[in-house]
Amino acid sequence: MEFKGERADALEVDEPVSPTGQYFNSSVLSLCILAALEFEIPIDGSQTTSLLNNLFLPISSRFSSIMVRDEHDVIQWKRVDVKLKDHIHEPIFPDGLSVEAYDEYLQEYLTKIAMERLPQNRPLWEIHLIMYPTSNAAGTLVFKLHHALGDGFSLMGALFSCLRRADNPSLPLTFPSSRRGLSSDSNSNSLFKRVTGVLSLFLNTASDFTWSLLKSSILEDDQSPIRSGHEGLELKPIIISTVSFSLDEIKQIKAKLGGSINDVITGIIFYGTRLYMQMWGQPGSSNAHSTALVLMNTRNTNNYISVKEMSKSDSKAPWGNHFAFLHVSIPGSADAEMANPLDFIFKGREIIKRKRGSFTVCLTGILLEMIRKFRGPETTAQYVYTTLKNSSMTISNMIGPTEQMSLADIPAKGIYFVVVGGPEGLRVTVVSYMGKIRLAVGAEKYFINEKLYISCLEKAFTRIFKASVSSP
Repeated sequence: MEFKGERADALEVDEPVSPTGQYFNSSVLSLCILAALEFEIPIDGSQTTSLLNNLFLPISSRFSSIMVRDEHDVIQWKRVDVKLKDHIHEPIFPDGLSVEAYDEYLQEYLTKIAMERLPQNRPLWEIHLIMYPTSNAAGTLVFKLHHALGDGFSLMGALFSCLRRADNPSLPLTFPSSRRGLSSDSNSNSLFKRVTGVLSLFLNTASDFTWSLLKSSILEDDQSPIRSGHEGLELKPIIISTVSFSLDEIKQIKAKLGGSINDVITGIIFYGTRLYMQMWGQPGSSNAHSTALVLMNTRNTNNYISVKEMSKSDSKAPWGNHFAFLHVSIPGSADAEMANPLDFIFKGREIIKRKRGSFTVCLTGILLEMIRKFRGPETTAQYVYTTLKNSSMTISNMIGPTEQMSLADIPAKGIYFVVVGGPEGLRVTVVSYMGKIRLAVGAEKYFINEKLYISCLEKAFTRIFKASVSSP
């Protein structure tokens, strides 16, 4: 599948801010995406202004707009002049340090900018040029993009439109297919199957929607090694770490167990999380009631299209925020060390498949719109905030290019992203790139041991791989 970096024409008229955009930029909630590009050679900062003017700003009028309330009390995107110097940041670290020392400086810097709210009097984005070598890169470019501008599909697609293939810039970037395998059940069209399927659909919808309402209001997860229960976590520091796995090995697991690559990755995260909870917590912690909010793209396609196509009114993959969270209970175990690692894939896949197949996402969307209509966007934002606060973690994933990318002829060695500004204590994001799967972990600082958590994810991957390749 090909992705062409075409840019949408800038809109000269103000446009209303979407309801989701209002929720994500409110007095109770301000979510941003940090997207990091790691380069093989040092960054040339002198090109930054021209690249932003020629590549980034023309992508969408929202990158040149601020949110304002008009005379009819409608929140609009209003075009303004962009002063690029206000959006470009280049931190100064001490010279002559080791790459390990710069790893720590970068980690502390990411913690700092993750906590800061973007100013409302200028467009809701900024970039940070890290000109120091780390263990992963000769230089790092960090975009901070407000979630009100769009979701990961829109914003990452926008960033990819600024990049070119390193081997041949005239060719478009290509992305792996995200299609699932088809069922081979020849009786799927029988009357009995249809009747039981309809009954199951309504029962699952009733159960899942009720559960979702409770989790978004009065029912909180247990306090555990991944959930402190502290108030105001959106104002407290997080620490960001990453780990990479081989995409080919994950595909081997998928080939043995069936399902999708996302099923395998989610299973690894669930198993690694339970291993961490057992190692870091009190006896029984690995069986605590813990919920993950798993992000689901609600567009008609999971494949990137050009930004120009996204901007069309009848687009199958429109620009903006088009996603939903599924409440997924993390499979528990009385003893995670002794549990069958593959069970976390099978159980997670079963739960997610059932929830995807119900009308819960649709009903939740209707509920949010009703709250917004009758109580206003601030009340709706509070509902979303409580949904995040009552859960233990969030999981989201994106598909990255198959080939190596470059920006202004500087090859990109790696890429990762993390969503910041929410009240959850743990978030895990996933992106594929050049045959690797990169997991970024944003964890509550001073409460979650992020190094041990990363180690548990690595242990989970190793055990699941060994168990799957040895299975008949």
